[in-house]
Amino acid sequence: MTGKKTKKIKDTDYLFLSARLRALEATMLTSARMDRMLDAPSAEDAAKILTECGYAELARVDVDTVNEMLAKARDELMNELGEAALDRNMVDVFKVKYDYHNAKVLLKSQLKGEDASRLMVETGRIPAQTMADAFAAADWSALPERLGKAIAEAQELLGSTKDPQQSDMLLDKAYFEDLLELAQSTGSDFLMGYVRLQLDIANLRTTVRVLRMGKDSGYLRRVLFAGGEVDLDALSALADGAGSLEDLYAFGPLTEAAALGAKAVQGGSLTGFEKACDNALVAYLALAHRVPFGEQPLIAYLAARDNEQTAIRIILTGRLAGLPTDVIRERLRDCYV
Repeated sequence: MTGKKTKKIKDTDYLFLSARLRALEATMLTSARMDRMLDAPSAEDAAKILTECGYAELARVDVDTVNEMLAKARDELMNELGEAALDRNMVDVFKVKYDYHNAKVLLKSQLKGEDASRLMVETGRIPAQTMADAFAAADWSALPERLGKAIAEAQELLGSTKDPQQSDMLLDKAYFEDLLELAQSTGSDFLMGYVRLQLDIANLRTTVRVLRMGKDSGYLRRVLFAGGEVDLDALSALADGAGSLEDLYAFGPLTEAAALGAKAVQGGSLTGFEKACDNALVAYLALAHRVPFGEQPLIAYLAARDNEQTAIRIILTGRLAGLPTDVIRERLRDCYV
């Protein structure tokens, strides 16, 4: 007997959602709004500008209330678009990192004997309490198979080495595998391009850090992630002096970032390099502006809201800490709108 065929999702099926998201883009944090937040007399005045972007007005502005506001907005966004999306996996691509964040928090809290509840987030595919219960019982059966297996291995590794960096790397590899699998399941070339670019950026950042440390090619090859566009053997060979970052990334979206990364390897600042990496992702997402309807506006909107919340946190925590405006501005990335 032939099974029932799944109806293929067409671009036109996103017509209503795409139009709605285009309208919502008008409420996003723009460069002009960021400048107003930076120039506002106080952190409290800066936070009030966010009501124009749909965020709740804060009765008190401190690090905890800012984080709570952003967490609430993030949860509402994921729930709303998770219900509206024609393929839930497109939204899960943006949720899965919070599963791995919670796993890292719980692993480190176990090692130190501390309470992890304050640092956990609810935006992942797995409820935070479900994750905490799994750790308490050392039973991973309620978790996705790859996540549970990675946690068990990371827990064993952390127990023997007491090195959170090694366990984090193991979880990061599983995270990127999950990310690729979710993106591939949607059939969206745009989403796959976005994920592969994230992998290339992760590998570029890792390479710059390892080269600054003076480690060899064997070490570098072990800490790179599979699935990007840039050849991993060519990247790892850089640690032996073969080739250059500029040549490897000469043609593609990371040309500027690689050039700044090469300078950082020689002892230059990492700030401009990190910013160029993030801006490459924003530039990729901006391609969605050319698409009137389809999954691209949904993917770009989810990523852009995530970037927006990072910018809000940088501005408000910087203002609360009394940092100079120029220092805060240097840390900000390009805007999607």
